[in-house]
Amino acid sequence: MRAKDTANHVYTSLRKEILNLTIVPAQMMREQDICDRFEASRTPVHVALERLCDAGLLEFVPYKGVRATLLKFSFIYQIIMMRTVLETKVLTQFSQKADPFALERCRHMLRNQEILLASDQFEPSVFYAIDSALHQTWFNEVGFPLFWDAIQDSEVYYTRFRMLDIVEMHNFKEIVQEHAVLLSLLETQQYDQMEGVITYHLFGGIRRMQHMLQSDLSSYFSDAQTIGSYLDRVLSFKRPDCLSE
Repeated sequence: MRAKDTANHVYTSLRKEILNLTIVPAQMMREQDICDRFEASRTPVHVALERLCDAGLLEFVPYKGVRATLLKFSFIYQIIMMRTVLETKVLTQFSQKADPFALERCRHMLRNQEILLASDQFEPSVFYAIDSALHQTWFNEVGFPLFWDAIQDSEVYYTRFRMLDIVEMHNFKEIVQEHAVLLSLLETQQYDQMEGVITYHLFGGIRRMQHMLQSDLSSYFSDAQTIGSYLDRVLSFKRPDCLSE
C-alpha cells in the first residue's frame, strides 16, 4: 500500500472509531502502537494523525502520543438549540409541501428503525445512520442541504455526543416513538405542535443522560462543571401532550 493510501486508511479508520466512541474522549494512544496496529511506517501514520488533529478529533500530547479531544458541553447545547430553530422551520415547510413520495421515504426509514430494533443483529451505528438519514431527508426536500451540512460539520462535539446517547442509554424505542409522532404531525400539518416536539426530541440525549453526565461521563467534557446549569434548562422543557398519547 502506498504511503498516501496508508495515511488515508489510518485516518478513515481512526476517525470512524472516534466518532462511534470506540475511542472515547481523553483516551491516549501511542503513535508506535498505531504503527504496529496498521503495520505501517511512522510517516503515513503521522500524516493521518495530523489530519485528525486538524479536524479537532485528536490532539498531540508531548512525549506521550495523541489523545482524543474532550467534548464541550456548552457547544453541544448551542448546536442543539440552533438545530431546533432550523429544524422547526424545515419541518413546517416540509409539511406544507406534503410530497407523498418524500413522506413515504420517511415512513420507510421509520419502519427500518422498527425492524432494526426487533432484530438480534442490532447495531447502534446502523440505527444512528438511519436516524440521520431521516432528518436529512427533511432538509433536502425543502432545499436546505447546506443547513444539514452545517450540523454535520459539528461532528467534533455533536456527532460524538449523539453517539454517546445511543451507546450508553440504549433508549432506542423512545427515539423511534418520537419519530413516529413527528411524521404524524407532518402528514396532518399540525404546525403548532412541531416546535415543541422537535425541541423535546433533539434535547432527548441530554435528558436521558442527565444523571450520568455529571458522574460517570463527566470526564468526557472539558467544561463538566457547567453541565448542571444547562440541565436545569433542558429539564424545564415540557413533554408535549402528543408524545404522551
